[in-house]
Amino acid sequence: MTRLFNHVLVPVDFTEKNERALQIARQIAEQNKADVSLIHVVETIGDMNDEEMSAFYAKLRQRSIDKMDPLAEEFSAAGIQVYQKTLLGKPAEQIVKYAVEDSIDLIVLSSHKFNPAEGKGWATLSYQVSLICPCPVLLVK
Repeated sequence: MTRLFNHVLVPVDFTEKNERALQIARQIAEQNKADVSLIHVVETIGDMNDEEMSAFYAKLRQRSIDKMDPLAEEFSAAGIQVYQKTLLGKPAEQIVKYAVEDSIDLIVLSSHKFNPAEGKGWATLSYQVSLICPCPVLLVK
């Protein structure tokens, strides 16, 4: 059987809505015998040269690692090779950069409901990633 996907990326934000994306990614990985990368992007604001800001981001990075470990364990328990990474920067930019640099075949990304009448939402993370990423993006509601 030819594998459709070899490496699946799941950006995690540690919310309840993210759980469905993780479940779907696990199913896809099992069916394709694919590796999975879990990444969390800590969004930075401004210049990080200040020591206080660096310490703040270090704490956020560690919190991310602590929260990601149990998620990764669920994939490992299913026999899936899983990689974890916490990145600093702008989320859309970091997700796409990771996808390109690590030869990702599919991104499974949580999405939220969008109401065009409100005039907001066109700049959501899921919209940005789906437009600029070179690989397929599966949006999970």
